[in-house]
Amino acid sequence: MFDAMNELGKQNIPFLFIIDFEGKQPIVLPLEEAAEQGILFNVKGFKNYLLDTVLPEQWTLSKQPVAFEQYQKAFDIVQHHLRIGDSFLVNLTLPTPINTDLSLQQIFEHSTAPYRLWYKDQFVVFSPESFITIQNGMIASFPMKGTIDAQIPNAAQIILNDAKEKAEHNTIVDLIRNDLSSVAEKVRVTQFRYLDRIATGNRDLLQVSSKIVGQLPENYTASLGDIFQKLLPAGSICGAPKPKTLDIIRQAEQYERGYYTGIFGYYANGNVESGVMIRFIEKDGQHLLYKSGGGITVFSEAEKEYQELIDKVYVPIHRNNSHIQRQYRELALAQ
Repeated sequence: MFDAMNELGKQNIPFLFIIDFEGKQPIVLPLEEAAEQGILFNVKGFKNYLLDTVLPEQWTLSKQPVAFEQYQKAFDIVQHHLRIGDSFLVNLTLPTPINTDLSLQQIFEHSTAPYRLWYKDQFVVFSPESFITIQNGMIASFPMKGTIDAQIPNAAQIILNDAKEKAEHNTIVDLIRNDLSSVAEKVRVTQFRYLDRIATGNRDLLQVSSKIVGQLPENYTASLGDIFQKLLPAGSICGAPKPKTLDIIRQAEQYERGYYTGIFGYYANGNVESGVMIRFIEKDGQHLLYKSGGGITVFSEAEKEYQELIDKVYVPIHRNNSHIQRQYRELALAQ
């Protein structure tokens, strides 16, 4: 798979890549073949489809999250390893069964997220989180850590001043900075802990991100696969340090993430856009599963983390069907 990315990049052939969390079933194919294979994408407006669905006048989404007691067991496993120093940060996720009147294709076409993917009617992604971008030889990553309900009074100040959230975000920034240093030079943080406002359909969330950039070597298009191999899995959705943290995740979660928390994106004309596959719904037989979670540190409280897992189960579709507007915007904060 990584060799295929190298070869397509070397020949300057535009291609799509979809890489699952553990890299067991990666997909790399020329962009022009994606639609005919049942794969639709929309990456910041660059897309391979025409609008084909209409939303119903009324639609619902209900969720049946795991019992708190089940979450607590997984949380306690993570906390044990954090306390004995096996990891500094672990991203803990679990699946939530959902019911909705919407099809996966309707969710794909009408969501407002910048990174959207519909895969053979098996799963849909509507992610707010970038993995890496490459433009004119500059690589950038935008780790996203820290979420709060935007309706809470003083929400921005609360999330930015929270000790646990600071520790979690700092850990991920250090991890991503080190990751980028393995493939690029002059790596630096150019924006630290800024806020994005994300519309969920019922309410808005604030999420905290940073921007890290570096300079790739001149021949980077012939080694795109090597670059991704060194950077995966995405640090923001596993934790630090990566190898031991991945073992902890398998022990605590006890389910297959599959393509959830993998990455997808495209290469064209020397540039790359890619997103982390969070905000993810997949079919499980006749049922739908929404996979979600968050970062855990020694400062984390199980009740709050459990609520964050539930809060992230949403579709970013406005209920005024005739005026679906993009609500994803960055808040400039003097930090």
